Amino acid sequence: MGALSRIALTDQEITRLQGELNVIAQSIDKVQEVAGDDVLPTANPVPLEAYMRPDEAETPLTQAQALSDAPLAIDGMFEAPRMLSGEE
Repeated sequence: MGALSRIALTDQEITRLQGELNVIAQSIDKVQEVAGDDVLPTANPVPLEAYMRPDEAETPLTQAQALSDAPLAIDGMFEAPRMLSGEE
């Protein structure tokens, strides 16, 4: 087992991993039982269209509207606390 992947394993590790691999193989077998020819393979079980919405143009916020709820605004810009200290 370890020789194929060139991993040094103790006998105890080999025994434990064999059990884990058997569980994984059994899980794969269960999935293959229900995945018939009419079920297409997919990486995402939910169609990506479910996350899309029409792109509709809207009037953007004015600078004043965007800054209206800002905790701190200076010279027409958001002001945020410095995250890094020292030299930049």
